[in-house]
Formats: sequence, structure tokens, C-alpha cells
Amino acid sequence: AVSAPALAEAPRPDADPPMWVVKDEDTTIYLFGTFHLLDGKSDWFNDEVKTAFDASDEVVFEAIIPENPAEMQPLIVKYAVDPSGKTLSSKLPAEVKAKYEETLKASGIPAQALDPMEPWFASMTLTSLAAMKLGLKPEHGPETVLRKAAEAKKHPVGELEGLEYQLAMFDGMPEEQQIKYLGETLEGMEKIDETFRPMLTAWGSGDTAGLVKIMNDGLEESPELYDLIFTQRNANWAEWID
Repeated sequence: AVSAPALAEAPRPDADPPMWVVKDEDTTIYLFGTFHLLDGKSDWFNDEVKTAFDASDEVVFEAIIPENPAEMQPLIVKYAVDPSGKTLSSKLPAEVKAKYEETLKASGIPAQALDPMEPWFASMTLTSLAAMKLGLKPEHGPETVLRKAAEAKKHPVGELEGLEYQLAMFDGMPEEQQIKYLGETLEGMEKIDETFRPMLTAWGSGDTAGLVKIMNDGLEESPELYDLIFTQRNANWAEWID
């Protein structure tokens, strides 16, 4: 019997996410803005991104995320669990609490699963779960893909901040601000597809103006959060680049 030849995998649509170059006489830095979770349906690791990667001697991420989730547990306990023992649901205003419980039920998450946690961690958990329901996964994200490629080429891998820095940053938010952040997250859950898809399209087409507009619209009522996530960190990264 003669076996039929394996069907060739159909090429994925090309993506051209934005990238910048900063250089002087002896150093070239390629700045590549990533989208942490992707669906793997488009090919971004080609063209300029691949050329920049091949020309680089080192790859530097925001933070290196452990491949084994168990390695993150000590940091989660240190920064995301409320040391006072006060439950998350008991901190929430009635309106936010009702929406929170409704969202947990719809997501199939037991209330007690997040009750020991601080509000910021619940916000991130719910956002990540919603993104994964849309088919967006960390294994398709640029950080995972580039890290594996760097390790295969034996490139040094570094980080600008580190996971502990990032967790401590959110943990340092005042509780009132964390609850506000959770409330805004819950309000946006029902239309997360309407937010994520345009962001992905803007990212994949190099539409920086469109991407900025979507992100700014989502944070226009939270200037403190914008300052924490973008302004302060951009200043730190610019110093590192310099």
C-alpha cells in the first residue's frame, strides 16, 4: 500500500507588529512590544522580527516567567495573598461584590478560590481566564516563543524587571485603588472580545496609534494605574536602554 503524502500545513497569515531600533557606535537594541497571550493563528516571528533576533547576541524580557507554575507559588503567597486573612469578598462594595460573584459563577470558579487573594490578583486572574477562553494562550505569546528560540541558539536571556518586581508593584497599590481596578475589570468582562480583538489586530498590523487609543480608552478613568503600569516603568526602561 502506498500512503498518501502528508498534507502540508497551510501558511499562517503574516503579522507585522511594531518594532523600533535604538543604537549608537557599538550597540544596537531592538525594541519589540509584545502581546503576552496570542492565538497562534498568525506568523509574527519572521521578516523584521526574525532578522532582529538573528542579529542579536542577547534577549531581554520584562520578566522571565518560570516554566513550572509551582516555582511561582512562593511569590504568589508573598505578594498576592492578604496577610491579614480578610477575605476578598468582604472588602468589596455591594455593587462590585454582586458583579464579582456573578462573574465567578459564570466562569466556574469557586468563590473560595480567590477569597484569600488581594483585589489586584483577582483582576489579573479573571482577565487571563477570559483571554484564554478566546483562544489566547501564553505558549503562543512572543515571550515563550522567543525564549525557546534564544535557548536553542544559546543566547543569554535577561530581564528588565523580573517577576518579583512586577508582583510587588501591584501589591503596593493602595487597597482602594485595587478594588477600583477590580471593579473596572469586572465591568469590561462582558465585552472583552470587543477589546482584545481590536488590540490584537492593531498589534499585528503595526498600528501603534490604534493600539495606544484602545489602551488609553481602557485606562482613562484610572490615571494612577496608568502611571504605575506605563509612565513609571517606561522611565525605568528608558534609563536601562540609555
